[in-house]
This record gives sequence, C-alpha cells and structure tokens, in this order.
Amino acid sequence: MVENCIQVGAGHMPKIGLGLWKLPEPSVASTVVDAIAAGYRHLDSAADYGNETAVGDGLREALKTSEVTRDDLWVTSKLWNTFHRPEHVRAACERSLKDLGLECLDLYLIHFPIALKYVDFSERYPPEWIYDPKAAAPRMEPDWVPIAETWGAMEGLVEAGLVKEIGVCNFNTGLLHDLIASAHIKPALLQVESHPYLTQERLIRLAHQYDMAVTAFSPLGSLSYLELGMAEAQESLLDEPSICAAAERLQRSPAQVLLRWGLQRGTAVIPKSSQLERLRENIDVFNFSLSDAEMTAISALNRGRRFNDPGLFCEEAFNGFYPIYD
Repeated sequence: MVENCIQVGAGHMPKIGLGLWKLPEPSVASTVVDAIAAGYRHLDSAADYGNETAVGDGLREALKTSEVTRDDLWVTSKLWNTFHRPEHVRAACERSLKDLGLECLDLYLIHFPIALKYVDFSERYPPEWIYDPKAAAPRMEPDWVPIAETWGAMEGLVEAGLVKEIGVCNFNTGLLHDLIASAHIKPALLQVESHPYLTQERLIRLAHQYDMAVTAFSPLGSLSYLELGMAEAQESLLDEPSICAAAERLQRSPAQVLLRWGLQRGTAVIPKSSQLERLRENIDVFNFSLSDAEMTAISALNRGRRFNDPGLFCEEAFNGFYPIYD
C-alpha cells in the first residue's frame, strides 16, 4: 500500500482519504464502516465537524468486525479556533481522542489561522464560531494569540505521545514562512482547498519546498457548498468540457478525473460521500492516468475561485470580518 501513500513526516498517509465534514451524524458510523470495508485507510476528522463521537463508533465497529487494525489506519483531527491558547491545546486534543476512541492521532492540524475566545467544553461543544449565541448581537470574538504560541503547544502533543505528526490548515505563504522560521518541530502537512478552479500552484510548491505534504480538501469543487449558499449551480466542475472529455476517453466519471488530477499534482485528496457506490468510485483512481495535455487543460480552468473563504462567510454568518487570504 505504500505506493498509494504520501510521505508525511516519518509516516505514510494514504493519498485518498474520507472527508468527514458535513456528514450527517446518524449515518457517520455506518459510513466509516462502509469506507473501511471499501478500502479507505485514511479518515479526515475535526472537532468542529461535530461528529467525532460517531466516527469513533464507526472505528470501533470496523476494528471489531474486520481484519483491519489500528496500525492500518491514518486518522487526522484538527484543533478548533477557540482552543488556540497554549493552556487549551492539550485538552482539546484529548477531547478529540476520547470522542474518537483513540490513544494517539496520526496527524493533528491547526484548523484555521484564526484564534477565537475560549469556550469551555461544559458550556458548548463543539463551540463553533459564535462566542455567545444568546447575546443580543451574536458574533465571533477574536482572541489575539500568536501562531507561534499555539504551535509550541502542538509540539508538546508530539512530545507527550498524543499525536505522531502536526501540521496546519488554511495557511497562506506568509504564515508558512513565519511558522517555519520559529518551529522546533516543522509542520509535516498543509491542508488547503484546491481543485481546478483554485489550483494554488505557488502555495503547494512552497509547501513541498519546505518538505510538507499537501492535502487538498474540496477536491471536487463546489459540491459541498451548494446547500450552504456558498456556491452556484453553474460552478460545477463536473460539467467542464475538458474534464468530461478526459472522463469519456478513460471511461471514468468526471469525479474520478478530478481526484486523479489532484493525485497527479502530488497532493492527497479527501472527497466526502456517504453513498457506498460513490465511496467505491472515489477510491478507484489508481489504475489510470491523465495525459500531460489533459492535466494542462484541467489546470487551465483556474480562476482563483475559493468556496471556503472566512473573509466572506465570517462576515455574512458570524458578524465578524476576518479575511485570511488577500
């Protein structure tokens, strides 16, 4: 299986993972079981997704009823924004471990370079974006915590044996330069939105220059954002002529072409689905290749279209203007 993995620090992470964002909690456990049965060995979770307890239920069931062992799996989780102060980092990680039913994470990521005021577990978990939902004007409340302080506490998780590798999500090039300059343990992975409408060549190239692996979230583009009102129906990559032409030549689906494009760029990808047929289709992308011409044509679709942009959704939904990309 190593040939289908990407080097992340000292470990090998499967190039295809199951993204767990927005999976409805009632179906999460069965989806995890189905995914592992279908061959997935990489699960991408986060405290903010609100379903880690159900993910843990699925993991326990899969490990009990199949020949898969914990050592066969790569499980990622993420530190939420309200836990950036160093004194809260370990407790946040331990809460994810408890919910997932694990003793150690393969990878733990800073979810956003956005620090928000602390919300205690007993008050609300996951705390999400709003500091006080009962306030007259509910809003996100920033907390001014240097990334270096949060990262120092993340390094402490490695030293304590709670996580094997640490990394970051949604960081730009400037933040990567700054973090690398001060880190004792270098970040092993960068997770960012990337698809043919948002190719992020310079950011990915910089991450690789710093020996960081890259995971592309939302590798199929707009699909996860339509119901949130963050994308329009006409923004579907599945209808793009260059993608459809490659799919027709290869007798594959447009979604498989998109995932293969991400793999051939040197990134891991974490598509989301709760449908067994789709789960099987998404992981079946290792026995064909896109031509150089097809890769070039698909990459030329880049329009800098970011669907997951705090500079937009924080202001629209959480009454706080907090851009992290120029």
